[in-house]
Amino acid sequence: MGVRKGFCVLPETDVKAVNNQGSDMTRWSGLSAKQMQDEAAKHPTPQRWVTQEERQEAYDNWETTDDHGMLIYGTAKDQLGNEYYMVKNSWGDYGDYHGMFYASKAFVRYKTMNIVVHKDAIPKDIKKKLGIK
Repeated sequence: MGVRKGFCVLPETDVKAVNNQGSDMTRWSGLSAKQMQDEAAKHPTPQRWVTQEERQEAYDNWETTDDHGMLIYGTAKDQLGNEYYMVKNSWGDYGDYHGMFYASKAFVRYKTMNIVVHKDAIPKDIKKKLGIK
């Protein structure tokens, strides 16, 4: 998942799904999930889209925890069209990227437990329904 390399991704680990997306079958066939993650660190790859059941399993197994927060301050896309959030980590200024990195939309969907939004970012009609001034 690569935050030390400036990004977090959730690469597609199902060879059949990757091959159905037009990837070169010989490149992906026979690779383990770890090898596919290593390959994803080299260049953009298709992203895995998890189910709610997988999210719950990761929480139950302590693979997903609520131990820190991150600030999303922008968006980006790679050459394959995978969407990323530009993130500032709550751990502070560390590493080669000073605590900043890109997290794929698939990764954020998998790992996010809660979201906080400034009240000024909430549409007026929803603020009214919620009784927020």
